[in-house]
Parts: sequence; structure tokens; C-alpha cells
Amino acid sequence: MRVEKITLRHLKMPMKTPFTTSFGTVDEKELLLVEARDESGITGWGETVAFVAPWYTEETLKTTWHMLQDFLIPILLHKEIGHPDEVNSLFAPIRRNCMAKASIEGAVWDIYAQLTKQSLAQALGGQKQRIEVGVSVGIQPSTAQLIEVIKSHIAKGYKRVKIKIKPGYDVEVVRAIRAELPDLPLMVDANSAYTLEDINILQQLDDFRLLMIEQPLATDDIVDHATLQKKLKTPICLDESITSFEDARRAIELGSCGVINIKIGRVGGLTEAKRIHDLCKVKRIPVWCGGMLEAGIGRAHNIALTSLSHFILPGDTAGSSHYWYEDIIDPEVVVKDGYIEVSQSVGIGYAPNMTIIDKLTISTEVYQ
Repeated sequence: MRVEKITLRHLKMPMKTPFTTSFGTVDEKELLLVEARDESGITGWGETVAFVAPWYTEETLKTTWHMLQDFLIPILLHKEIGHPDEVNSLFAPIRRNCMAKASIEGAVWDIYAQLTKQSLAQALGGQKQRIEVGVSVGIQPSTAQLIEVIKSHIAKGYKRVKIKIKPGYDVEVVRAIRAELPDLPLMVDANSAYTLEDINILQQLDDFRLLMIEQPLATDDIVDHATLQKKLKTPICLDESITSFEDARRAIELGSCGVINIKIGRVGGLTEAKRIHDLCKVKRIPVWCGGMLEAGIGRAHNIALTSLSHFILPGDTAGSSHYWYEDIIDPEVVVKDGYIEVSQSVGIGYAPNMTIIDKLTISTEVYQ
């Protein structure tokens, strides 16, 4: 295949409710859509997950546009490619910028799946017909409100709940949830809000039978996490610290975690995500697919990835209606009894809804 045309679209999507973590609040999501067309006219779609500010990683929406326009698109455009895995190698000379790489690589995977008449899940080697999903709940104004939000998600069938924590909003919040919902499959996500000086606080979380504590320490750390894991009964799940296969390999060897969250954008694309999955399967480290407030295109990629066999924990790929008044795909992603059906249609399995995309688009650029 050879990509002959790429269109970048900058969208702004209002969220149903603000989403608050230890590093800030998002009440509307800006994103870039990557539409790639090959020489036969087949179109593939990808989505960036970078935020407008460098809260989560150093990447932002503007930096991803810059990297795509000035480096990645010129590298890829008009290049003959036999398999999407080759995109990872083509982009290797460009340091990091994983979210930019993932967005365009995802569009190539979509084209490849269509060319080979497979669903994206099948093209990746996925085996599941449906995936089990959880839901992520942001910090709420009060613990009582948090519990009510959690109950509303339980009623919809979600298989586990993740809450955000930060210093001063942690042990007592979890204690209150456990008093009300003693058997809830529950995990907490700190988004790097703690240090080793907070070991006593984090050890108190061992009392609440949590599935895991996600990324308690620094975003680039695997050494202190190894120290912390030895002092906790609860598994640590690494998120921000894992940006590549090599990061995962080192973290596993050091004993820095018991679980790994795989996010396509954070690790640079589906090829690298699959490599990390395969490593964790061999090493018997459970994995799950995290969310980045994706719109429908990114959500479709997450579903396909999660169809791989070793995604044995529920991910964060909630249904479209959880975040959006209207999503940019047709049909929208629907959760039924805590499961999402894995599309068997060729490509990503969802059609971009161009009426909604055009309505939400604030700028467009074409490269050919």
C-alpha cells in the first residue's frame, strides 16, 4: 500500500460532564483526526489523544500537529509499505512524540485491514468476540456525589470502577466507597500525584481490596515504583511510565509493577502496543487498555486492541454516551451488561459520521 493523501482535522467536542483528575479538569476535548487515503482510494482513520496542555505527557495537540505536518507525514507520504509494522520502523529516527506517531499509524492499520478484508481486531490477531469494560470516574465535588455516580455506572453493568485520587482525596474516600459498596471491583488512579514520602498513605489503601493502584509515583519512574511495590500488597499498575516495549521490559525485570495499562497513543501505536501485550503475556503480567477521553475513532482502535487474548482486566473503553452528546462514528459504541461487541466489519468497524465531524471541525489541512 502507498498513502497518497492525508487530511488533518482539528475538532472540538463538548463533554457531557467535566472530567477531573489530579492534574486538571477537561470539559471539552480538542483532538486531531487523521484521514489517510491510499492509491486505490481506500481511506483509513486515526485519532490523536494529546490534550491541549502537557498535563499527561509532554505532547499537546499543537505539538502533534507540528510533528505530523513537518516530520511524520513527509516520511510516510508516497512510501510503499507492505505491512503497518513498517511504520514503526520508519518513524524510529523521530524521538518520542508517541501520540503523533500513533494517530497516523492507526490510519495505516485501518487501510491495511480493509485491503486484506479483515476487521482491525482480526488484523491485530484478536480473538475475542466481545470485551469486558470498566469505567473511569473523575474527582467529584463530594464523596456522596462520587458514590452516586459510581452506583449509576454499576446499574449500567460496568465490570469495574476506577476513581481518581490525589493527596487529601484518597484513603477516606476509598473507605467510604468500601463501606457502601464492599464487593465492588475497584481500583484507584493517582496520575503520579505521590512520592515515596507518602508510603504510609499508600499502604493504608492495602486495607480495601483494590484491584490495583495506578501510577502512584512520577511519570517517568520505574525505580521508586519497584521500592514501593515491595512495600504494598496491592499491585501497582504502571501507566505514564510505560512509553515503549523497552520501558515495559525494564519495569517487569525490576519488579516495578504487577499490572500494565496499555494505551495506544502513549506507546506510539498499535504495533508497539501489541509487542507490549505479547511480552506481558509471556511474563504473566496482566494488561488492560486505558482511555484518554477518546472520541469514536480512537475508541474503535481501543476495542480492536482489547480483543487480543491477554487483555484480561476490564479496560476504560466506556460507551460513547458516557462522555459525548454525540460521537463522531456510526454506530456509536454501546455497552450492554458491561460488554462491548467487537466489530467484525472490515477496518475499524465503525463509519466516520461526516455530518458530525464537519460540524465539530474548526480547521483542516490536506497533504498530498
